[in-house]
Amino acid sequence: MRILTAALCGALFGIGLYISGMTDTKKVQGFLDITGVWDPTLMFVMGGALVPMAIAWRLTPGRSPRNGGSFPPPPGGGPDRQLITGAVLFGMGWGLVGLCPGPAMASLTYGGIGGLVFLAAISAGMLAAPPVRRHLDTSAGLS
Repeated sequence: MRILTAALCGALFGIGLYISGMTDTKKVQGFLDITGVWDPTLMFVMGGALVPMAIAWRLTPGRSPRNGGSFPPPPGGGPDRQLITGAVLFGMGWGLVGLCPGPAMASLTYGGIGGLVFLAAISAGMLAAPPVRRHLDTSAGLS
């Protein structure tokens, strides 16, 4: 049942990304191009994600997921080196390619070779991140 629920949620998420235009790289790059022909419509997509999530964080204390496990705690603390580095890399990738991981996965069904190359690049980055981080932490004396 848990796998079926996850599959249905993933399919709904992918359909939402497609309908909203988040899988259209030109629309995303138009949103990010604030000095050119700016397309502000994706702000409604982001608001449509942030508002329900803010409400969900308020409603989850003391509750548990229907299919078992537990909800993660709300993020705490301020920005740290790891968050800032991740945000910068995410933003650079989003700006250069016009896709982030969710829409990239959704666009695999029709994105052609470009979607596969992007997926390979994200996968390589995710595999490389832990050893690179360990190396940086060790060389900076943080371990």
